[in-house]
Amino acid sequence: MPFPRALAFLALATIALSAHSAAQGTYQTPEDFLREVFAGDPPEPSKLWIDEKLKPDIRAILEHDLDVLRLRYWGKDGRTAWILEEIGKERPITTGIVVDGGTIERIKVLVFRESRGWEVRYPFFTDQFTGATLGTGQQLDRDIDGISGATLSVRALTKLARLALLLHAHSDFADGKQ
Repeated sequence: MPFPRALAFLALATIALSAHSAAQGTYQTPEDFLREVFAGDPPEPSKLWIDEKLKPDIRAILEHDLDVLRLRYWGKDGRTAWILEEIGKERPITTGIVVDGGTIERIKVLVFRESRGWEVRYPFFTDQFTGATLGTGQQLDRDIDGISGATLSVRALTKLARLALLLHAHSDFADGKQ
């Protein structure tokens, strides 16, 4: 391979690797997300036990078991915040989701570990979930537009949105309980 050609190849490889590494990362820590959601004063975490009644609904949403006995969440005044993860293609995507009165108030990608599909972190995508509720068959009450090249990441976030709504309904803060 002539030298200029090898140099061009090396330059392209460097650009591809830097784009890949730029997509991965921690965009916001879960602690900072919770401080933001609860105006600097997050409540103590609560626990939701994943009992036999809840497991089939979770499995229907995620298409696999959750593999935990309980989940931590934060709640106050009918709002809950969830830090949840789902695999995109190969790696987990950590997401913060706020549910208020049975509707999604906010969804934010906190940590992205995949090599592609990182576009799901931007508001043009996440804003579609605002106001969504859980409808028939544990589905969202609206369609979520996909992103070309990010299908698995879109699926992961959609599943997590559905899961957060389901979990909120079983939390101590659903329906004005607290």
